[in-house]
Amino acid sequence: MKKKQKTVNSSAVNSIQRKAMKKYAPIFIIPTFIAFCIGFVYPFLWGIKLSFFKFKTIRFQKFIGLQNYINALKDASYFRAFKFTVAYTVVTMILINVIAFAIALALTRKIKGSTIFRTIFFMPNLIGGIVLGYIWKIILNGVIQAFWNSSLALNATFGFWGLVILMCWQQIGYMMIIYIAGLQNVPTDYIEAAQIDGATGGQILTRITIPCIMPTITICTFLTLTNSFKLFNQNLALTNGLPYDGTIGTTQMLALNIYSSFYENLTSLGVGQAKAVLFFIMVGIISMVQLGFTRSREVQE
Repeated sequence: MKKKQKTVNSSAVNSIQRKAMKKYAPIFIIPTFIAFCIGFVYPFLWGIKLSFFKFKTIRFQKFIGLQNYINALKDASYFRAFKFTVAYTVVTMILINVIAFAIALALTRKIKGSTIFRTIFFMPNLIGGIVLGYIWKIILNGVIQAFWNSSLALNATFGFWGLVILMCWQQIGYMMIIYIAGLQNVPTDYIEAAQIDGATGGQILTRITIPCIMPTITICTFLTLTNSFKLFNQNLALTNGLPYDGTIGTTQMLALNIYSSFYENLTSLGVGQAKAVLFFIMVGIISMVQLGFTRSREVQE
């Protein structure tokens, strides 16, 4: 009787809580929704509109149709930035996820001081991108000058790998935390059963652990892909697009290229806005393809 009474009481309490949440939810949702519309939706729609106009300020506009998009697609610097961004994204996405997963795997082995190591690895993620860029610029230029008598501003290869090192150093700790959470949710029964059957460590890793954390891999891959593709602060502080091949920055990524279109040439604001819209579409398509691929692996596993 007591159990039945407790069940009835708990269901009644849950029902009251649900009714209260439905009643007062608009009080919390509406202000947030209004702020979201003002801070994101309205500027976003304005940006799409301005991409079809020639303008210097939003009050003086001249409709030119798709000409801004045509000029953006004809811009050699935009395609150079796209190629650089894709190469950079592929390298960092692989390195960050592989290293973060390896560290997470090591720190879930109940080694001494694992909590301290987690804190140390995560700390770089707390530092702002601009600050990180200038710090690593000093460090890398010192090393490059000592061994190769060059600098990030003089060699595009050094600039590329400098950005890779910076991004890995900042993001690995964050992804490591997510992988640790995923690894801790792997059922121990599966691993114990595999060990009893004589499975090796490699077999347990590839056939049990990785399939079980595929949702975690999906999240980390998505975050590293989008973060790398839209990188701006670190690119601006570390290389600022240098060195230049004629008038084209060889280490300029897409976000920095769009920024340069706005603030370095005030006659091409509409072109810069068109580039921004194209950039949004590209990131959206690539992200959806990545999510579809990794989620299909979850289903198969």
